[in-house]
Amino acid sequence: MDMQAVLSEVRNWTVEDRIRLIEELWDGLPETDEPGELSDDLRAFLDRRIVDADANPDASSPLEDVWSRVASRYER
Repeated sequence: MDMQAVLSEVRNWTVEDRIRLIEELWDGLPETDEPGELSDDLRAFLDRRIVDADANPDASSPLEDVWSRVASRYER
């Protein structure tokens, strides 16, 4: 059975069964402290972002400010 067929079948399950499947899959993932390998494209992107951040330190915001703006935007 291919992935699309599996997903199509799973979508017909009850929410409770889908959550149970997610929990089972999550619990089956290997636990590791080692980070995964970065692709060459992602590594190049991050390198460019670091160079840009070093060259323009005033163009960024402290994380606390970002979280505050996000929270105020989505508070109900």
